[in-house]
Amino acid sequence: RGPEFRRIKVGVGHRLDASSSGVLVIGVGRGNKLLNDLYQMCVTRDYTLDGEFGIATDDFSSTGKIVERSTYDHITRDKLEKVLAMLQGANQKALLMYSNVDMHSQEAYEMAVRGVLGPDRKSMPILTGLRVKSFQPPHFTLEVQCLNETQQYLRKVVHEIGLELHSTAACTAVHRTRDGTFALNTGLDYVPLDRLRCRTDHSERYHASKRQSAQMSSPVESSEDTVAH
Repeated sequence: RGPEFRRIKVGVGHRLDASSSGVLVIGVGRGNKLLNDLYQMCVTRDYTLDGEFGIATDDFSSTGKIVERSTYDHITRDKLEKVLAMLQGANQKALLMYSNVDMHSQEAYEMAVRGVLGPDRKSMPILTGLRVKSFQPPHFTLEVQCLNETQQYLRKVVHEIGLELHSTAACTAVHRTRDGTFALNTGLDYVPLDRLRCRTDHSERYHASKRQSAQMSSPVESSEDTVAH
């Protein structure tokens, strides 16, 4: 912290809960004004969801209290992909229903071409894309594209996929890979805490030396030069 940055306003975009990781958009200073625009835009977000078949928990995560165990030997990648296709079809219908435009109009066609056809922020969470990334039972990974979601909702989706497959499943990890135009390859790298402290120490020593130099170079006003009014 130095004299140039005594007070900085920092805002957070679409939030991540404490059990999730990945892309988090932050507005600094004037950038906070752009966060509202980001909220108003109908942008999708991408996630990777790691899951484990065979267990169900009270909060849909692998760290929750296990409430049920089940078999999963009958689950194949093909069966999993069929369930994802069913879910995506149901969500595509919801996407059209909440878009508030006539699907047979020119406006709807042009919005679809531009990729901006979507619901308002008050709609239910909608999954616009689902794909199996890896399948090594009991573990699996999904790639999900969605709107208006929460991370807890995505964990529940993993739970429901397990039920559709006549088994159970819990989410082991939620990782956001894209938020609108912001993606992992365009973000800032993670800086370990010890390196951050080192940079902070260097900064504090630098600004301390500047203050000391300024005090030494400033003229000392004598009492004889002081005029009382």
